[in-house]
Amino acid sequence: MSRRGVCVVTHPLSSAGENATRTLLDILAAIGPVSLVTADLPEESSIRDHREVIELTQKGAGNHVLVAAFRFLLNQIRMCLVLRRRPESVVLFFGATSYLIPILYARMSGKTVLVEPRGDVPLTLRLNWEQRMPSPMARGLAKCVGLLESAGFAAAHRVVTYTPNMARELGLDPDSDRVYPHGARYVDTEHFSSQKPFSERDDVVGFVGRLDEEKGIRELAEVAKRLPDNVTFRFVGDGPLYDWLATELSREIEDGTAELAGWVDHEDIPEELNRMKLLVMPSHPTEGLPTTILESLACGTPVYATPVSGVPDVVKEGETGFLMRGREAETIVDDIADIMSTERDLEAISERGRALIEDEYSFEAAQKRYRELLSDVESNGER
Repeated sequence: MSRRGVCVVTHPLSSAGENATRTLLDILAAIGPVSLVTADLPEESSIRDHREVIELTQKGAGNHVLVAAFRFLLNQIRMCLVLRRRPESVVLFFGATSYLIPILYARMSGKTVLVEPRGDVPLTLRLNWEQRMPSPMARGLAKCVGLLESAGFAAAHRVVTYTPNMARELGLDPDSDRVYPHGARYVDTEHFSSQKPFSERDDVVGFVGRLDEEKGIRELAEVAKRLPDNVTFRFVGDGPLYDWLATELSREIEDGTAELAGWVDHEDIPEELNRMKLLVMPSHPTEGLPTTILESLACGTPVYATPVSGVPDVVKEGETGFLMRGREAETIVDDIADIMSTERDLEAISERGRALIEDEYSFEAAQKRYRELLSDVESNGER
């Protein structure tokens, strides 16, 4: 890395975005100097205690579309003013891939510009906006954001994605010299480990994450109702669908075939994952590579997930986990019953999943990847 380091730029951070950003900062800080330019960082965030943070504003993106658009433009202007004073030679736009104005400004200022999407931003916004406005309008606005993001990809020196398949789903060629398709985050392999032998675990399958529409919770509720009586479905997390889920599954919760753990601190997630024989993740491609999937494999818990974005590069059918054939409850129930049958060697799959994380997603492996990336862009004089 250049001696002047890397300046990471993000959009206003939610708790999920904060965790991913902290992970990236940890990796870069192990290589050289790093700072963060962001907005609306949660008050309790530990990032301030360990990194140089420049906050543009304490206001979030805004709930009204016009307010969000105004703040989106204003924050880009603020970013340009901050970047003008920053000494770092590399600027990495993490998640903020549609912030075209500061991307162009940083490049014209002679800095090396990297953009790293965290997922499918236009799709995320469309799903959110469709809850508040007519679908045609939501699709149109999301398409505009997609055009800005594509322009940002074109303007940057390099685009960094978590995995090759994530690059393809974003319309990028993972074999291109301008794409670095191995920027996945790391997992704390000491904290997230196989603490309970797989053979001693009960027949528990589960979901870990936010209980909202985007995560397919309504479909999972139907799955929990249809599973055999000897299999328990455990939901770990909180969100807008928690109360609905508690009501919908009241009978199953009473007879013990469904469990709602509620909010669980991140420190306690390994214990939850070690209770399960299978993690179920029927999500949309809004996340490039869900951290929970990596953490589950690190705990020796096979994953059954939708084959979207970077997931198939990690959840390999029959090797480290299983890929969903569809999101319908009936299909998921049939697949889970097949996976949990004695014909499947789940213990061997558990071991291979753990080995994959140790080999490719440890802190050391992630640090090596980013060191190679930064050395490469610097040696090629990408300014």
